[in-house]
Amino acid sequence: MSAVPRPENAAKDNRASKPAGRFRRMLDRLSSSQQDLESEELQEDAQASGCTRISDCGDRQIVRVTGTLRTVTLRPRAGVPALEAELFDGTAPLDVVWLGRRSIVGIEPGRRLIASGRISMSHGRRVLFNPKYELRPLGQE
Repeated sequence: MSAVPRPENAAKDNRASKPAGRFRRMLDRLSSSQQDLESEELQEDAQASGCTRISDCGDRQIVRVTGTLRTVTLRPRAGVPALEAELFDGTAPLDVVWLGRRSIVGIEPGRRLIASGRISMSHGRRVLFNPKYELRPLGQE
């Protein structure tokens, strides 16, 4: 004779597993590095804003991505000034390049933004040239 779970026992089992699940998540967060936690937060932000994950972006695809600017540098390209920034969303980096610009107000390391345009590949890295962009409000940091 096989044991058939009763509905009232199944409800007790579910309630018992919920605290264990919360405890497990709390333990995972405590044992995760700061970088892992930031990556997870960036991925959740990208999903909530309806943007494509950078790791899912392909060559010549029109995309809308979001993330945090890690670096911002002035690097001339073919004798023309170019402001380059690395955008990171928790999955992969994306180089964002504004040709003919030496600086843009608000474009600085640590700033979150949404960028849209056509992705291209350059030397094995994803690049977005002269994107439309929207600066995200600064958080309570």
